[in-house]
Amino acid sequence: MRPLGTALTLTALAALALTGCSAQRGGALNTEPRDIEPVAGCGKKAWSDPAKLGRDRAPARCDKGAPAPEKLKKKRKLTIATGTLSAEYVAPLQIALEKGEFAKEGLDVDLKVLPTPEALPLLAKGEVDALWAAPEAAVINGINSGFDIRWVAGNFSPAPSSKSGLWVKLHKGESAKSAKLEDRKVGTMIGKGSVISYPLDKVIAQHGTTMDAMSFQQLGSADVLTALTSGGVDAAWLLDPVWRKVDGNGRYAFLGGQPVGEPLGGALFGPNLLSDDVDAGVALLRAYIRTINTYFAGDYKKDPAFVRDLAKALKQDPKVITSVPSLRMDWEIRKGTTDRLQKAYSDAGVTEGDRLPEERLVDRKLYAEVVGHKP
Repeated sequence: MRPLGTALTLTALAALALTGCSAQRGGALNTEPRDIEPVAGCGKKAWSDPAKLGRDRAPARCDKGAPAPEKLKKKRKLTIATGTLSAEYVAPLQIALEKGEFAKEGLDVDLKVLPTPEALPLLAKGEVDALWAAPEAAVINGINSGFDIRWVAGNFSPAPSSKSGLWVKLHKGESAKSAKLEDRKVGTMIGKGSVISYPLDKVIAQHGTTMDAMSFQQLGSADVLTALTSGGVDAAWLLDPVWRKVDGNGRYAFLGGQPVGEPLGGALFGPNLLSDDVDAGVALLRAYIRTINTYFAGDYKKDPAFVRDLAKALKQDPKVITSVPSLRMDWEIRKGTTDRLQKAYSDAGVTEGDRLPEERLVDRKLYAEVVGHKP
């Protein structure tokens, strides 16, 4: 049985089209080549091999303040949908607004909180311009049905010291290496249709089981930890900084999380910025990338003044923010990530149809232009 609420199915997408909510707006995306020029402050370190993975992989970087703004001739208002404004991975958007980085590009940006299943058809129809999320099962199903959407920039990967990921309550005599996961119930915020299906699939395979052999319970963000500690679930995917509550407690074990050096989300563009106004799409990514290089280039939590700015933007306590390591903010998309995600979704039974090639899901051309990289 397919879990409810975890993915936008093809049947639902077809219904949208039949009721006048068709995603297609006049055909294929604009594929005309654009001029790419060298960008001051963005040298060889501003681009890395997409195929390179691993803990020692350094994220791409330009100099502080680079790439410089290139203000659009005409001011452009953009709406970016995101599932939350309090998670640290959306902090570059918040800081870009606070520091005027979008305004320097001639962009008037509005951040709108919307869950991915609600935002996805709006993105495809052009009612929102960008979606800050991830290529979840709903996105794959949407593109498979004809939505003109691409993943155009990454967001982050965890620090090697992070323990955000799958935690399990140990049975008597078990350890992190010997924990049995078959027939156990896992609590997550989104369910099998989330990008965590990929690292989760990988982690549980190391413990000799599969997604089909486990049950899943979708829980609110405030309920996941409570369900684990009260016995409502046997395991749970705990995010920053929630995992700190069980770290060091011998009754629980961390089994693994998101692969280090591999972003699993970021910016999704629809036809507005992929075809209708590519200059605005490039400007948005330029402001985003400049914000990373200026404010999030390294261990940004070592700067108390910036932590206060971050706490204000995210409406969080500075002590909570510094209780976990800095994220590795990263605008690049790795080769093969969407293949690995689709395998996990297929294993979980939340996608339909053939697996899509990477070029149907990913477009690196815009951030390549921003940093002056010629393929």
